[in-house]
Amino acid sequence: MKTAIKEITPLTQSDCFTLFSRVKKEFDFPLHYHEEFELNLILNAKGAKRIVGDNIEEIEDMELVLVGSNLQHAWFTHNCRSEEITEVTVQWHKDFFDDKLLRRNQLSFIRKMFERSIKGISFPKETIQAVSSRILALNQMSGFDGVLELMSILHDLSISRNVRSLSDSSFNNEQFNYNSRRLDKAFDYMNANYHKEISLKDIARLASMSEVSFSRFIKKRTGNTFIDSLNEIRLGHASRMLIDTTHSVAEISYNCGFNNISNFNRLFKKKKNCTPKEFRENFAGTRIFI
Repeated sequence: MKTAIKEITPLTQSDCFTLFSRVKKEFDFPLHYHEEFELNLILNAKGAKRIVGDNIEEIEDMELVLVGSNLQHAWFTHNCRSEEITEVTVQWHKDFFDDKLLRRNQLSFIRKMFERSIKGISFPKETIQAVSSRILALNQMSGFDGVLELMSILHDLSISRNVRSLSDSSFNNEQFNYNSRRLDKAFDYMNANYHKEISLKDIARLASMSEVSFSRFIKKRTGNTFIDSLNEIRLGHASRMLIDTTHSVAEISYNCGFNNISNFNRLFKKKKNCTPKEFRENFAGTRIFI
């Protein structure tokens, strides 16, 4: 199995979900994982290869897969000869649905589907035929209507029959449970002030801890150092700007708190396996944020 990279998505804490759709000739994104849930609709790609967790399969001409938080996945061109592959990717935060909300009777099916998605879920052809037009039309919606439609689609998927779990084991990369008000406070501050200079001293004071204690604390809870966590937040905002704006790479670098463009380019390529310019070119398609 190939080594999976952690993707930093352009979805911010202010968004409910993001949708990206495009028509292309090949799959070019490497094996990866991310915290966000992801629903992938793929049409006209018979012969492509799908990897979800430890499951590897050649797909048919219609594909709809729900990938849980931090589950490694990718699609590869493989034996696909199509010149017009349609791909729609919907991503939403893993806390988009509050745990208490999911415990309500009316959302129990969605909760069970999310729990099952830790191994990846493949939906049958009859389900794809029933919901594909609605998923394709999501990029024409905005605001609250878009949120309601996504929730409606997820509900219909959750009561679908003959769904199939893909991975025998979860291959889930989530090793740490944050569950900390101090960390929530720290991450909220970094998300709101990513464009400014932020020091370990600032964040430690915010968490009412010494710098040494906070460094150990964040590493233990997240697996990342303070600097790595801050850089991931800044790179997430930079990814969003590369898609949403026509600003130059240098402008985006400085607007996201990086004082050295060479360092920004190096970190971006390390984390996303492509340069900022390549990332912008790869996202030639329709991208919406709701």
